[in-house]
Amino acid sequence: MQAGLFPESIALEQKLLPVPTGPLCISEAGSAPSIELSLVLPTLNEARNLERLVPLVDGILRELQVSYELIVVDDDSPDGTWKKALNVSRTVPALRVMRRRGERGLATAVIRGWQAARGKVLGVMDADLQHPPEVLPMLWRQTQTGADLAVASRWVPGGGVSAWSLRRRMISWTAQALGRFVLPKVVTRLADPLSGFFLLHRETLAGVTLDPRGYKILIEVVARCYIGNIAEVGYIFREREQEKSKATWNVYVQYISHLAILRRTMLRKPQ
Repeated sequence: MQAGLFPESIALEQKLLPVPTGPLCISEAGSAPSIELSLVLPTLNEARNLERLVPLVDGILRELQVSYELIVVDDDSPDGTWKKALNVSRTVPALRVMRRRGERGLATAVIRGWQAARGKVLGVMDADLQHPPEVLPMLWRQTQTGADLAVASRWVPGGGVSAWSLRRRMISWTAQALGRFVLPKVVTRLADPLSGFFLLHRETLAGVTLDPRGYKILIEVVARCYIGNIAEVGYIFREREQEKSKATWNVYVQYISHLAILRRTMLRKPQ
């Protein structure tokens, strides 16, 4: 037995999903039986939220009567989020857990989760209770009625933000305006290009090597993949109930760098 580890801890470790390595590329659906929906929950210090969130999401997806899995991808959180997720999985069989060590970042966590996923439709939502799980059925229906990509949006009818300060609203508006200027053919396709809550068909991603920066994965997906029909569903963005927002200035610096990289990539593409 490893020093300092109890048998129960070792058993929990053995239940962890292996972390994919290599290029950030999603495979086609394999020959093994697949499921209909895989939803990734990227986490960093979200132990206190998971006990509430996972059973709620699980109950909503069960009511849809589709086959599904939930995948928590945790960046080795100091608060032991991955351990909490494994404990929750005892009562939520659809929950799978991945613990990443070394590699960091929300966007890459999502892609690693998608690489381990078995779903025909892949999705992501925050684990901090800012994204209301009640929107999932509407997003799912959009993917089943013609949408390649279904996005939960703050900036369409029915959407909004709960209690943002004027400063935070201005930062968000500025970020979107910059995106429209730098990547007009990408960003103008979406009312909320900075959303982190969406579902899309696996086939739209398969075989494409992604190279995201920071938190904003949706722009990466729309810029690099062939996305035909996009549907947006309004939702009210909630404030964090635990700790403070992770939307720091560094996040926006990474976003600007990401826009510049995507701009150069798209300019090199044959027209």
